[in-house]
Amino acid sequence: MRLLNILKENDIIRVSPEDHLSKVLSKLSTSHDAAFVFDENNKYIGIVSPYFTMIKSSLPANTKVQHCLTHTAKIYLNYPLSKVCELFIQSKIHYLPVFDEEDKFLGIISARRILSYFKDLSIFKVKVEGIIKKRWKGLITVFEDDTITQAIHLFKTNKISKLIVINHERKLKGVLSYYDLIKLMVSPKYSSHHGERVSEKINFHNYRVKNFSKNYVLTLTKEKHLLEVINLIVNKKIGSAIVVDNERRPLGIITTRDILRFFIDNEKFAFIKSLNPFKKIFKK
Repeated sequence: MRLLNILKENDIIRVSPEDHLSKVLSKLSTSHDAAFVFDENNKYIGIVSPYFTMIKSSLPANTKVQHCLTHTAKIYLNYPLSKVCELFIQSKIHYLPVFDEEDKFLGIISARRILSYFKDLSIFKVKVEGIIKKRWKGLITVFEDDTITQAIHLFKTNKISKLIVINHERKLKGVLSYYDLIKLMVSPKYSSHHGERVSEKINFHNYRVKNFSKNYVLTLTKEKHLLEVINLIVNKKIGSAIVVDNERRPLGIITTRDILRFFIDNEKFAFIKSLNPFKKIFKK
């Protein structure tokens, strides 16, 4: 597949170095989103990402874009797809810039566009159960009646961006996003920096997880194929799906990152196999 076939040239979120971070972030919806920054001569100079400006660091909302740029790896049209997937994983961003051999900005490629291409590949006809057993290190959950303080502790301790919300029967109730929490904490409604009393800000941390978790969650059983996860993520425009049992108890989570990693590993296996073809051994 040629990268040119999945290149996005229009409807790119473009911002100026003089814009404020708050204005840029209002255009984005998840921690993996990105806005692309161009100077007065329309030259690309970097990106702004919620992950790097709000999760990795805590920049004030009035910070100018020129002071919070992230310089991600560049993608060139001659890159193999496996390398592009690796760059997505390393950057923790789902949108990356694409350039020609003369370093001219051509457009962007999104992780979702790559997943759309994956929908036709037979290598993804593997059961989800095998994926979560191989890749997954443990299910991090939070109870729906736990406090936001408890949830934030789990986010920071485990270095994750999403928590699976359950009830005391361990049944799935929703998903809590760290990025959504951060946006709330810096909003005028909850931040003491906008005239609220400090006690009101503290009360936010004592709210229950169920007040801020999203109830709409993509789910599937462990018998389903990874191909079905890809279709769910692409069609519903969401970043992950949760694997549940027949009682709706969560068993694992499959993310866009997991799918990209599966493709990379498959490509490496195919390459190694090509270097070591089967040889017949003849007895004398």
